[in-house]
Amino acid sequence: MSEHASDGGWFADLPAEAELAARAAAIRTPRADGDAPADWPAIAVETGFAADRDDYYATLREATLEAARRGVAEREGADDQQLLHAVRAMDDTTRTANELAERAGEWAGTLGLDGGTGVDAVRTLADREADSPLETRVISLAARIDDLVHEADELRAFIDRLAPEVAPNLSEMAGPVLTARLISLAGGLEPLAKKPSGTVQVLGAEDALFAHLAGRGSSPKHGIIYTHPFVSGTRPADRGSASRALAGKLSIAARIDHYSGDLRPEIHAELDDRMATIRARAESANGAGDPATGNTTAADSGGDQ
Repeated sequence: MSEHASDGGWFADLPAEAELAARAAAIRTPRADGDAPADWPAIAVETGFAADRDDYYATLREATLEAARRGVAEREGADDQQLLHAVRAMDDTTRTANELAERAGEWAGTLGLDGGTGVDAVRTLADREADSPLETRVISLAARIDDLVHEADELRAFIDRLAPEVAPNLSEMAGPVLTARLISLAGGLEPLAKKPSGTVQVLGAEDALFAHLAGRGSSPKHGIIYTHPFVSGTRPADRGSASRALAGKLSIAARIDHYSGDLRPEIHAELDDRMATIRARAESANGAGDPATGNTTAADSGGDQ
């Protein structure tokens, strides 16, 4: 390669001896003339950046691979990805602890150590003194389960701290853990921000959605957002409306968090107003359907789908 600088192509203004990191940075940097047609390999050869076309393409390949590696490393290190891994780790740890607690509880029962079932009972078992090698093994297993539960608690605390930094509006609206789960299901904050509200509404209910599309079930009204009090705390007849209202605002919150990151109190107030309207409808329906009056409403008989 020549030591002259190129005046065109991917490596414009780079000397031929430029390091790989500089070439990768050139690949990742948007160019003002990126849409202009040009024979960049020929330009590189003419300006002495490359000895020939093969030399240019070899340099381009090497730089492109390095740019991709750097991009992946940056993406994996992003805060939303750390939140994604944290919530998955928390859920895996909790699930494993529950499964092992069942095993430990059954085993303890065969040795007369039965103090009940579930994680809490097994964590109590971990504090007992062993009187035999068998009891030592059961109590040791119980101690490991106690460690897993503690780790899950620590992961939840980490999520509680990180989620408001990564997605302030989502965290304010959905809470840190649900925010983390939505980001996890979407694959990141950016993919979540690009999803329509209808998709956000059924995230976590993919099996039910695919069954519906195949004609084997009804369309799901909600996915993981069911855990939000605005949905789970709403009467079944109004959960469709509540899910749509919540999903719509969650979609907006995700876009604000990804593209600007500033807290917008107005969208939370709008959601509160919408939920108040839905709840007022339920209260009105309950009053109209009071046995003392003998009245009924459409909401009582059909419900909101």
